[in-house]
Amino acid sequence: MSDTATQTVLSIRQLSVALPKGADRALAVEDVSYDVKRGEIMCVVGESGSGKSMAANTVMGLLPKGVRPVQGEAIFEGQNLITLTEKQHRALRGLKIGMIFQEPMTALNPLMRVGAQIAEVFEAHGKLTPKQRQARALELLIEVGIPQPEKAIRAYPFELSGGQRQRVVIAMALALEPVLLIADEPTTALDVTTQAQILELIRDLQRRRGMAVMFITHDFGVVAEIANRVCVMRHGQIVEIGEASEVLGNPQNEYTQALIAAIPSNAVPPHREANTTAPLLDIKRLNKVFRSRGGWFKASREVRALDDVSLTLARGETVGIVGESGSGKSTLGRCVVRLEHPDDGELLLDGVNLSQLKGDALRRERHRVQMIFQDPYASLNPRTRVGMAIAQGPIANGTPKAQALKQAGELLDMVGLGASAVERYPHEFSGGQRQRIGIARALALNPELIVADEAVSALDVSIQAQVLELLEELKQRLSLSLLFITHDLRVAAQICDRIVVMQHGRIVEQGSAEQIFLHPREAYTRSLLEAIPGRGAPVAATA
Repeated sequence: MSDTATQTVLSIRQLSVALPKGADRALAVEDVSYDVKRGEIMCVVGESGSGKSMAANTVMGLLPKGVRPVQGEAIFEGQNLITLTEKQHRALRGLKIGMIFQEPMTALNPLMRVGAQIAEVFEAHGKLTPKQRQARALELLIEVGIPQPEKAIRAYPFELSGGQRQRVVIAMALALEPVLLIADEPTTALDVTTQAQILELIRDLQRRRGMAVMFITHDFGVVAEIANRVCVMRHGQIVEIGEASEVLGNPQNEYTQALIAAIPSNAVPPHREANTTAPLLDIKRLNKVFRSRGGWFKASREVRALDDVSLTLARGETVGIVGESGSGKSTLGRCVVRLEHPDDGELLLDGVNLSQLKGDALRRERHRVQMIFQDPYASLNPRTRVGMAIAQGPIANGTPKAQALKQAGELLDMVGLGASAVERYPHEFSGGQRQRIGIARALALNPELIVADEAVSALDVSIQAQVLELLEELKQRLSLSLLFITHDLRVAAQICDRIVVMQHGRIVEQGSAEQIFLHPREAYTRSLLEAIPGRGAPVAATA
């Protein structure tokens, strides 16, 4: 390997970063040392709270208020980044160090066109003329593979898909050809096929430009796809570091072994006997079209979110609804719980047509179907104690407040948080704990059917495994039926009896989890399986 290839771009040495008083620990990052070299992808991996993102934010000078480095150094091109002023950091950001954030919609200005936002990167550093900036913005959109770049450059962020917005953020990060690229969970919110495309794009751009890449993730499947070297962090400390093949194939630390063991398996799911009982839910030829009114310069648009969808769900059965963003799977779930009203078709719950109910009649039946949302923090009122958040539904249905709060405590106990949690607020819980609160709230009205909409997609793999296990346990204990919506076939295979694959609002294939994995009939289903991160990559066998 040449000297250029092995040149260290970033050297972090004995870095410690202090948290404000009252935090769950004194140091967010404790005595951390690692290098990132030119021409390599260094994956920093760990669960939420491990300190992996905090180290990157220290490098970028983007630490939250009250968080500060107290020891060590981060040497980049002869400068200790920790000692730089905000003005000096601004001069480096974008020019020498680029950053891709997890959620592109929050990283982009919703009121600015895409081309103007890319051009602004050049303007901030006094580069190029206005005309040259626009031309370079178009070249960058072409380089990152945006479809119809001439149209995309004039679009606003909300007019692009999640994967396209992430490509725009990558274009902005690469605009000034930085030496170091920091990618902080850039694929976590994306479906598996879009995730695969973004990973391939980052890997391709890194090879062509010879950049050093610090890639932050909680997903060892992603690590297996992209990493040259791996640094595993826990509670602010490094527990293992080394070549990707070594860490993945022969992990030495128990925590690393546990993280790898928690990866949803690529193995063929076990055979499950078909459920032949009468259906609890019978969906017949459901249709839903979203229409947007055109403005002065735009034609109106129609999006057929559901196109003649029919399926059944038996009592005690778990059916997975799988597909990419825009496939219609979440719209189907929202129609089932009547957060959306279908245009036509039937939603029969034990013979009752939910799609025709209104007012009091709908309220009487609604308790039978409840939903667990993807983002438990956004679905919980931050000013309401979790006990009351769970009790609100029963209280609205006539249960006395004291009894409803007592039941809330029992439900929190059931989901593993303890009855004392009723007095706490949502911000006092981790993401996985908040999702358990969401499950408790869904159970509060004694439903027969639960719709789980991407309920584990934002969670660390180990927490994801715990929540899936909890759902399966509760399903058995309470005789629930489950409509499980996900973009990840591996996750669906862990919990689902049958899998329904959707694309562009239509069901393209359905069958047992075993049949979908072993003998997929449709090319689209095969593409979803092939896009699973780390599929076929060498990962240590676990008991």
